[in-house]
Amino acid sequence: MINNSLAKKIPEVSLYFWIIKVLTTGMGEIFSDYLDRQFGTVAGAVTAVLLVGSLVLQMRAKKYVTWIYWLVVTMISIFGTMVADIMSFALGRSPIVSTVFYAVLLTIIFVIWYKKEKTLSVDSITTPRAEGFYWAMVFATFALGTAAGDMSAQELHLGFLNSGIIFTILLIVPALLYRYLNLNKIFAFWFSYIMTRPAGASFTDWMCSPPRMGGLGFNRGEVSLILTILIVILVAYMGITKKDIKSERMAIQL
Repeated sequence: MINNSLAKKIPEVSLYFWIIKVLTTGMGEIFSDYLDRQFGTVAGAVTAVLLVGSLVLQMRAKKYVTWIYWLVVTMISIFGTMVADIMSFALGRSPIVSTVFYAVLLTIIFVIWYKKEKTLSVDSITTPRAEGFYWAMVFATFALGTAAGDMSAQELHLGFLNSGIIFTILLIVPALLYRYLNLNKIFAFWFSYIMTRPAGASFTDWMCSPPRMGGLGFNRGEVSLILTILIVILVAYMGITKKDIKSERMAIQL
């Protein structure tokens, strides 16, 4: 009989999880812009193929595999940004309209997922159907986070740096409320997960924006490369140490 805790298809949620997640969102934001400016629609097509390929690997895997999981998240971050930009244009380039649209879409996915699985817990991702809902949610959270970040920086005129700081606080607060005031674990996770997108993207947009717009003026390609190296190092560390597979480490100790 297979132990479901060992067959789970996603990593244990830890500090490393959140660090890598924020890095992928930041990298995806500026790298997608870099690819679009350099290669146009060709970049979008290639990225879509790579995303599909990584998803096939993930769905066919019998258990959580560190590098495959984070490859999917990274590709969703890059391609998701491209899709969000296209949808923003289709919705009239209004960050407010886009935010509302994606919030409704996210709610619909949540409702259907809960109706089918009776839970939204990431600890229950042990079946293909549950995993399908999970990745649909991940994609939708990237889109919502992108729109929310644009709304904060542009419509509310807070700028990228201030937006990054605000979304980082919103990312951390649910974890503190869960730890000290027993906030619902599932709500805390998904709220923070959504916030990782605008937090990471806002900071990298600030880094790569020209000084006249309050940014640091860094090169998008160079920042993308540095973030990619950091992601690879952390993912490799997780894969070697197994710190992202808590249940498996416990089973080995027992």
